[in-house]
Amino acid sequence: MKSARLLSVLLLLQTRGRMTAAQLAAELEVSVRTVYRDVDALHAAGVPLYGDAGHAGGYQLLDGYRLRLTGLTEGEAEALFLAGVPGPAAELGLGSVLAAAQLKVRAALPGELRAHADRISGRFHLDAPGWYADADETPFLPAVADAVWNSRVLHVRYRRWRAPTDVERRLEPYGLVLKAGRWYVVAAPGPRTFRVDQILELALADDGFTRPEDFDLAAYWTAYQRDFHDRLFRAEAVVRVRPGVPLAGQLARAVPVDARPDEDGWLQATVPIESVDHAHAEFLRMGTDVEVLAPPELRGRIAGTVAELAERYGNSGVDGGD
Repeated sequence: MKSARLLSVLLLLQTRGRMTAAQLAAELEVSVRTVYRDVDALHAAGVPLYGDAGHAGGYQLLDGYRLRLTGLTEGEAEALFLAGVPGPAAELGLGSVLAAAQLKVRAALPGELRAHADRISGRFHLDAPGWYADADETPFLPAVADAVWNSRVLHVRYRRWRAPTDVERRLEPYGLVLKAGRWYVVAAPGPRTFRVDQILELALADDGFTRPEDFDLAAYWTAYQRDFHDRLFRAEAVVRVRPGVPLAGQLARAVPVDARPDEDGWLQATVPIESVDHAHAEFLRMGTDVEVLAPPELRGRIAGTVAELAERYGNSGVDGGD
């Protein structure tokens, strides 16, 4: 465990440059005292590592020192081939690059690890898009990706859902995110999130921009999703759920009002909903497994639909025969 952590310290310093003991401790999820002991151990092993005191200080490897890794563990080799997602790589124009990189890594692996990597490739396939959805056309994706990589300003004509629908925007693209088969670009000012498939026209500007050093794309996306769901589900419905019905789908966000079932064995819960219209369709799909108690508007809408269905099918005139 300690040897693996020492190796991680070296790799972090090699890839990121100067890092403080606190930064190393946070990255490795250990105490600062442990980092001090690890640095002493590396010094004792002859690693050219030095540190500077002060606010701008930190640990750094001697210029020119490089750690060369000559081997991978079985799990690491498998993970490398599991991590490649050929579909998105091809969309970004990197399909052939990914294939070439995997070929080189595979050729460099010892025979036993190569067999493990081939087994992963043959048994796991990652397919990002969901079912029943046409693939989005993203003709400008390679250009957006290039602008993200090279910090170039984009001028786009973008289609949004509210009026005016077609707008002109100047974007400073910070990063790309693939979510359920759909590409999003996170860009300043803001930053804000834009669907790449809704870009109607794109022009690359002559000027560049400076991406904030403290911008964390993964942290931004996590916060964006949380805020999106908070804005999406602004109302609540109170429902009764039949015994044994799993809290999945629309009920996945249900919060039981009382952990004890009622006298019929049904569980009462509150469920965040997007709107009465949306909830009306969702709860109807569950049939008799769920009874909506509130809000009255939603309960009345469902009751009206059920009554209309009963009348229509009850008077259908279909003769079932003898």
